Amino acid sequence: MNAAIYKTGFSRMLCSLAALSVSAGYVFADEKLINQNIHLGPASCASSVCHGKLDRQKDINVWLNEYRIWTSADKHSQAYRTLTSEDSKRIASYLGLGSATTAKVCLDCHADNVAKDKRGPKFQLSDGVGCEACHGGAEEWIKSHAAEGATHADNLARGMYPTEKPGDRAELCLSCHMGTDEKFASHDIMGAGHPRLSFELEAFTTNQPAHYDVDDDYRQRKGEIPGFNLWLTGQVEAARRYLELAGQRLGTNAGIFPELALYDCHGCHHEMDDKRWTPARGGPGVSPGSPRLQDQHLVIVQAVVGVVESAAARTEMTEASAAFIRSGQENIASVGQNSQALITWLESRKREWSTRQFDRNTIVAVRRALIQSAADGKTSDFNSAEQVYLALESLSYTLGDRQQKTSALDRIYAEVENDSSFNPASFSRTAQNVRGEF
Repeated sequence: MNAAIYKTGFSRMLCSLAALSVSAGYVFADEKLINQNIHLGPASCASSVCHGKLDRQKDINVWLNEYRIWTSADKHSQAYRTLTSEDSKRIASYLGLGSATTAKVCLDCHADNVAKDKRGPKFQLSDGVGCEACHGGAEEWIKSHAAEGATHADNLARGMYPTEKPGDRAELCLSCHMGTDEKFASHDIMGAGHPRLSFELEAFTTNQPAHYDVDDDYRQRKGEIPGFNLWLTGQVEAARRYLELAGQRLGTNAGIFPELALYDCHGCHHEMDDKRWTPARGGPGVSPGSPRLQDQHLVIVQAVVGVVESAAARTEMTEASAAFIRSGQENIASVGQNSQALITWLESRKREWSTRQFDRNTIVAVRRALIQSAADGKTSDFNSAEQVYLALESLSYTLGDRQQKTSALDRIYAEVENDSSFNPASFSRTAQNVRGEF
C-alpha cells in the first residue's frame, strides 16, 4: 500500500455539507464521450498564454499553470513511462505481449489510447494520461472554451467531459482503476506481476494535485460536491462496476477456473499458518477454503444503508449481497443473475442518495457504523479493511474533526499500511479499542 494515498501529506479541502446542486446529480454522461472528438494532445494546452505558465495566476479565475502541475506533480503524466520500467517489461514478457509500450491492454490505461483517426498532429501516446483523457477530446472546444462569454454548458455541448459531476467522475476514474469488460486487469495480468488495483474516489480526488479552486466562480458555473456525497457516489459506482464485471466475466473463461481477479486476493495469498477464515467473514454458504468474491464496496454501502434506509431496505440488500457471494461458490452461472439484482437495487437508490442533503448527525452515524462493522469482524479481508480506513479518514475531514481523530486513525492506518503483514484479528481488535473515539 502506498502511504501517500492515505496519510495527511496533502492539503485536503474541507467540503461543505450543503446540498448538491442539480449539476452534480447522478445522471451519467456516456464514458465514450471522452473519445468522440479528436484528441489534440497536452502540447496543445501547454502554451504560456494558455495553461503552461510557470506560476499560478491570481488575478483571474483560471490558474493557467495546469500543464506545469500535470507534468511536475501529477502521476497521470508518468503513466506511459511506467510501461518502460523493468517490471513492466517483465510482465509483458510473461504474458507474451511483446513491448508493454505497444500492447493495447497496457496502453488502454497507461495512455490516452484513442483510435489513430482521433489523434491530432501534436498527439503522442508517450504523454501518458493527459488532459483529454479526463476532459474529452478538445477538437471542438479548445478555441471556444476561453472565448469571452463562453459558458460551461457550451463546453459540454462541444464534447468536454463533465468531471464536476460525481457519478461521471466515478465512472471515468473507475474505467481504469477497476476496469471495464474491454480493459480489465485479469488474474493472468496480476499473476505476471501487475500491482493490485485499489481506489476510493474521494481520497484520490483530494490527493490529486489540485489545478483549480472551488471558489464562488467555480460553484456558480459547476456547482459543488459535498465530501460525503462524493465518497458515497464513489462507493456506489465502484460496487456497481464490480457487479457488472462479475456478471460479464465469471463463467466465461475457456479453462476450468473462473476469473480469479474478481475474488478476494488475500483469501488465498497469505502464509499457510496465517488462519484468516471466520464464519462471520465467510458468511452463509461459504465454507473454509473456498475462494470468496470481493465485496469491499458492498460492505461499505451496507453500512450506509443501515443508517439512511429502512429496516426492510437493509434486509433486502443484506440478503441480495449474501446471495451474490454464495453464487461465486455454488453456481457460477447464477452470478450474472445475482449481480444484476444488486445492480437494480443500487440503481433504485443512487439518484436520490446523490442529491440528498445528509446532515452532520447522519454522517457521524455512518462513520460509527463503519468502525462497528470493523470491530465486529465483518471487514476482516484486507480490501474491506482498507476501504474502512479510507472512509473513516474521508468522513472525518468532511465533519471537520480529522485533527481530533488523528491518534485513532493512525492506529487503524498502521493495521492496513502493508497488505503483506495485515492481520484480520488485530485489525478487529484495534477497531474495538478505538470505536469509542468515533
